[in-house]
Amino acid sequence: MNVTGSHDNRLSLENWNEPEMKRALADRDISSVYRLLRRVGISQRHIAALTGQSQSEVSEILKGRQVMAYDVLARISGGLGIPRGYMGLAYDPATATSMVGPSDDALAEEDESVKRRKLLAHGAAVMFGTAVLGADRGQWLPSPAQTPAPSNIGMADVKQVEAATRAMRALDYQFGGGACRDAVVAQLSWAQRLLGSSGTEAVRLQLFRALADLQNLAGWTTFDVGLLDSSRNHFATALEFAKQSGDSGLMSNIMYRIGRVYLHHGDANDALKWFQLGQIAAQDSGSELAVAVLCGNEAWAYAMMGDDVQAKKLLGRSRDELARADPKDTPDWARFYNDTDMYAMIGTVHNELAAYDPRHAAVAIPAFGQALARYDDSMGRSQAFNLTMLATSYLRQGDVDHGVQVGRRALLAAAAVKSKRVTDRLKPLEIEAARRSTNPDSRDLAHLIRQQRSV
Repeated sequence: MNVTGSHDNRLSLENWNEPEMKRALADRDISSVYRLLRRVGISQRHIAALTGQSQSEVSEILKGRQVMAYDVLARISGGLGIPRGYMGLAYDPATATSMVGPSDDALAEEDESVKRRKLLAHGAAVMFGTAVLGADRGQWLPSPAQTPAPSNIGMADVKQVEAATRAMRALDYQFGGGACRDAVVAQLSWAQRLLGSSGTEAVRLQLFRALADLQNLAGWTTFDVGLLDSSRNHFATALEFAKQSGDSGLMSNIMYRIGRVYLHHGDANDALKWFQLGQIAAQDSGSELAVAVLCGNEAWAYAMMGDDVQAKKLLGRSRDELARADPKDTPDWARFYNDTDMYAMIGTVHNELAAYDPRHAAVAIPAFGQALARYDDSMGRSQAFNLTMLATSYLRQGDVDHGVQVGRRALLAAAAVKSKRVTDRLKPLEIEAARRSTNPDSRDLAHLIRQQRSV
């Protein structure tokens, strides 16, 4: 290991590429990192000068004291010149050059069930306070050169992050994740660097909360465009930041969204695990709205499994909790769940149950009608989802004419948003239309859906 002789210079990249050192960095074992530096002749005073720590702090770490605070880890990384990605903190140009992150195709080589178990275990560990920030997860996506972050931040800087997140969430609702996902990731790449800035404890807590929500949106938009592994990485980081901020309500929302990923891919069991884990966080937060969101989605998972008793029970609880919630005390990430979305959830649950018993379509159809009557152009993706499920319910009820008519409207709505999820969700409608292929209009609808899904 080559060592620089100047106390004013950071160590060079080659110092961090030796196998033993890289393992210590990956584990965030700062004691071992410092011991390895001492082994090659770097003094405690030199380490202290580079990291901005006192010699007594360095001595305590050498004796085995753990370093877990994100800002301290970031300061050590910056002072010593450690590529941030080596410690799972973030990507920087040095990391991007020396450690090429895996693509979604490469990540897909790992068994899907293993990845699911890892993320669920990570979520439970974060929920119950045993997770180390950033441990045992993949790497951050590479980012381009960025505007320098300020050395000191206040609440105004955090408000700017929150405002950007709010604006991009509105774009996601209206046009789909494909319209804004890259912008979200770019904003995130810059905003996370604020963690290296100085600020009061109150500012830092609010910053962790803002970054958690931005990571949450990054996970959601990434999922919406079909990048499953990358979305998991964002959601895992969002959980860590939310835990750092102490916001249980936001943690519950992140867990709800992870559950929706698995629900979309037809795995109601894994989805239910996340919804139930999120329910713990929702109840810890004391937010009736957070509980309502989780209950509604648990009902959806049970409906996918054909359990109408549990589905209707949880749907009723979701309605009750929503009625008790105070709309004035609603954070940005939960504002979507209102009376309109409750009608949509009732329709969704009964549409799923109609796959087992067509009589449920009689409940789903008017519920979707209520939701669609309340949506405006700012909810383009939700309109597409609800039109698709309404058409499916009509077909399951046996009303082919209405099913085809609404199905064509659903295709137009789906084409107007950039969302792989919307395209994927056309599949059940295609199946129902194809089952009625003796009807030429239904057969034509199935053909049009196949065409649109292939594109």
